[in-house]
Amino acid sequence: MNVTIVIRYTSPAGEVMQRGSFSLRGKKPEEVAYEWWKKIKLEVYTKELVSVEVNGEDITDKVKALLN
Repeated sequence: MNVTIVIRYTSPAGEVMQRGSFSLRGKKPEEVAYEWWKKIKLEVYTKELVSVEVNGEDITDKVKALLN
């Protein structure tokens, strides 16, 4: 099953949004979003995660829980 993930975060340039389509491959949507967030942080200097949506549903709290 494919899902659309939208991640918003702050950077020195302001708030940035990235969107992508991902296959769950037996994982939970928040796990896939968390893995993508880790890749974004390696590529871009970012201060904080603002929000995460999967198919229009806000899962920011679930992803932030994985960060801790």
